Amino acid sequence: MPGSSTSPPWDSGGVTGAERDRDTEGRARQARPRDALGRPLPYGAEGVEPVSEEPLPPHEALRTARELIDAGRPFAAHEVLEARWKAGPIEEADLWQGLAQICVALTHAARGNQVGAERLFERAGDKLTTFASTGRGAYGVDLTEAADQARRHIGTF
Repeated sequence: MPGSSTSPPWDSGGVTGAERDRDTEGRARQARPRDALGRPLPYGAEGVEPVSEEPLPPHEALRTARELIDAGRPFAAHEVLEARWKAGPIEEADLWQGLAQICVALTHAARGNQVGAERLFERAGDKLTTFASTGRGAYGVDLTEAADQARRHIGTF
C-alpha cells in the first residue's frame, strides 16, 4: 500500500532528495527498469538490459548504436551516443549530438510522438550539416546522407 512503512518511497508519489535512485557518488541514477523504447517500468518489473553509461571509443560507439537500433532499441542507442558526445572533444560535439538526436527522433516516432520526432530529425540534420562543414572526419559516417535521411522523415508521419 502506498505510503505504508513497508512500501518503497517511490510508491508514495514524487520521489525527491535522498530517496531518489543514486550511485555511490550520490549522482542521480535511474534504477527503474525500462522497456525497449526507454519508458520507465514499475520497480520489480522485467525490463531490457541497460547499456553502460561509460563512453565507448568512437567506432565501437557507432557499431553498438547501430546494433541497438537494429534490435529496436533507439533509446539505448541514444544513450551510447550521448555518452560518447559528453566524453569526446568539444570539436566533435555536433557529430555525436546529431547522431544521438536521430536516435531520440526514432524513439519519439516509435512512441507515436510525431511532433517530437520531426523536431529532433530537423535538429539532427542541422547538427550533422554543421559538423560536416568543418571538414573533420566522421569515423566513416556519410554526414550528407545521414542529414538528408533525417530531414526526409520530416512530414512523413
